[in-house]
Amino acid sequence: MIPAFILALREGLEAALIIGIVLGVLRRLGLHRQQRMVWLGASLAAVLSLAVGAGLYALGVGFEGRAEEIFEGVAMLLAAGVLTWMIFWMAMQGQYIQVGLERDVHQAAFGGRWALFSLAFVAVLREGIELALFLSAASFTVAAQTTLAGSLLGLAAAGLGGWLLFATTTRLNVRTFFRVTSGLLILFAAGLVAHGVHELNEAGVIPIVIESVWNLNPILDEDSGAGQMLKTLIGYNGNPSLTEVLAYGVYWIAVLLGLLRRRKAASQVVQA
Repeated sequence: MIPAFILALREGLEAALIIGIVLGVLRRLGLHRQQRMVWLGASLAAVLSLAVGAGLYALGVGFEGRAEEIFEGVAMLLAAGVLTWMIFWMAMQGQYIQVGLERDVHQAAFGGRWALFSLAFVAVLREGIELALFLSAASFTVAAQTTLAGSLLGLAAAGLGGWLLFATTTRLNVRTFFRVTSGLLILFAAGLVAHGVHELNEAGVIPIVIESVWNLNPILDEDSGAGQMLKTLIGYNGNPSLTEVLAYGVYWIAVLLGLLRRRKAASQVVQA
């Protein structure tokens, strides 16, 4: 439930921030009638995202045996890749998102109602498709009902947070929020990589090499309550294969090197 909650909260709040910025610009320009097209675009994007999520889940349920393992493994690795890309993109562009979006809204506001519709539709659909992919991958590690409950709570919290941000004088430090949630989501993405490789091990697509590098199940059983929680959050496996361990380690090395490179590049820009 926790990963689903964090994912839904982050994606939902990001969408809420975007729609709030669009509506705020329209309000300042006195174009109140144009707000209806924004809500129409956002609503249609939300419905389509829900349909995509349901389709992905139904597709996964339709597979059995080895095909199911391959589908789940590929879906998890794909979700981890998209999630990691999103985290790095937000780390580089998140602080400029409001300025860029306000510029786009000014252009769209005088480009006709459908320009605003398209802006809201694309912004929300992007977040919705990403969330649908992540939640579909998460549902393979825990019960679908648990994932659904966590995502609904996260979306509700995001909706409430978005309303508070723009209906009151409360202001969110967007950069800090995304930095904290990015750290949590990197843990989750690493878990998806490990679990995806595990599924492909089971399907025989990726060789196991060594079946169990270690066995911690006597100490912390992966099927226990705590073990299931860690499996969902960080991809814990009490007796992982060698390729599973290697994939987990390579992912962390790649992420850390990427973060160090981004920080170095940012410091050089500041000094220049």
